[in-house]
Amino acid sequence: MEDVLEAVLDTLDRIIQDDSVPRNVRRVASEIKKNLLNDKENIAIKAATAISTLEDLSSDPNLPMHVRTLIWNLSSLLEKLAIEK
Repeated sequence: MEDVLEAVLDTLDRIIQDDSVPRNVRRVASEIKKNLLNDKENIAIKAATAISTLEDLSSDPNLPMHVRTLIWNLSSLLEKLAIEK
């Protein structure tokens, strides 16, 4: 599970640091990362919340295709986290 969480955080960092990504998407990615690192909630709940947020974000027509692909990959990884716990 730690490997999956590490992969999620790495992907979020890629999105946050990519200047071709719209600011609102980078802001949301940063908020998701902050939430996932918060130890106060169950990881499954945090993952489900992040998946919901990412699904809304992926429908943005201004989103570059490579970022949309990263978001879909993130959702897949987060589903593993939600199931494992």
